[in-house]
Amino acid sequence: MLKTLLARWHQGHRTNKYPAITPALPKRFRGVPAIQDCICEADCNTCIDACPTKALSKNNGIALDLGACIFCAECEKACSNHAVTFTNNHELSSRTRSGLIVTKDTVSIACKEFDKQMKRVFGRSLKLRQVSAGGCNACEADINVLSTVAWDLGRFGIQVVASPRHADGLIITGPVTQNMKLALQKTYDALARPKLVIAVGACAISGGIYRHSPDQNCGAEGMFPIDLYIPGCPPHPLTILHGLLALLGKL
Repeated sequence: MLKTLLARWHQGHRTNKYPAITPALPKRFRGVPAIQDCICEADCNTCIDACPTKALSKNNGIALDLGACIFCAECEKACSNHAVTFTNNHELSSRTRSGLIVTKDTVSIACKEFDKQMKRVFGRSLKLRQVSAGGCNACEADINVLSTVAWDLGRFGIQVVASPRHADGLIITGPVTQNMKLALQKTYDALARPKLVIAVGACAISGGIYRHSPDQNCGAEGMFPIDLYIPGCPPHPLTILHGLLALLGKL
């Protein structure tokens, strides 16, 4: 017992201090894109052609849909002028689907918090049921990381629970395959009202790399009203946590 206590004392405090202090992100982290289409030639579509999910479009300037983007940076590599670059800004979440469209005028992604009534209901205690609707387990793994001692999601009053009967909201990951569509609908129906839905990852938002496949539903869009979109492939735990705290007004 004494050895265990000594080992714990040597380990010190392991939980990061976010949001008071933002933990260091790896150099390879890709956050909010910066677009400078003023340096593009009129007939150049190099970055658009390089995108595997067709997240980039060109209409009076380049627009990048973060809901479809898998952050592979192929657009950044393909363009010699670096018209599209990825910053280290982890604040990617949005309350609306249109809020995920990045243009040259986008400096940051705004995530509006709940109104007073919703914060009164969910602000102090938020229980979420997570469903992998055909995901590859990457988004699921990063959600699980938030429950470890390094992040300690429970200190914010947020907990991932085992049953929709005990949950206030639903976290959806994966492109919603046809085999999971009914199970996802039943899980949503089992939630008590009022309830919220959070789409995590490119697959859950738009279908990701599986977009337009007949075997999946191109994400949860259209199935339920979505309260929070957290893009990424997979989103970093810090991005997920920021979205949840922004939603509850706890930043």
